[in-house]
Amino acid sequence: MPDNIFHKHMIIRAEVSHPLTTEKDLKKWLRNLVKTIDMNIVGGPYAKYVTKEGNRGVTGVVMIETSHISIHIWDEDNPSLVQCDVYSCASFSHIDVMRAFERMDPEKIDYLLLDRESTMKWSGSWPW
Repeated sequence: MPDNIFHKHMIIRAEVSHPLTTEKDLKKWLRNLVKTIDMNIVGGPYAKYVTKEGNRGVTGVVMIETSHISIHIWDEDNPSLVQCDVYSCASFSHIDVMRAFERMDPEKIDYLLLDRESTMKWSGSWPW
């Protein structure tokens, strides 16, 4: 495998005070995150507001050259629940990903940072 190929997978669970609630806002957030972590978009971002009771909220995905970012924000409760997944075969800063959540005023963020290159190694907890 080439030296410049990584397999980093970040899984985030956040509770936020000011969730994104529109497709437009989520698409903008995804574009900004891709730019912040120095990636390139190859598809999307795509976002849709889900109206199903118990799953209400905005969901989105963006395809990047090195894989994807996906997110769902449940906005029925306060704080709102956010689940996000960032996977890339290129290196990225997990700190920059965490900072992107500041826009939603996080009350709590937990994350796993998986190194999937040869085995599954993890680390993480964000000090909010």
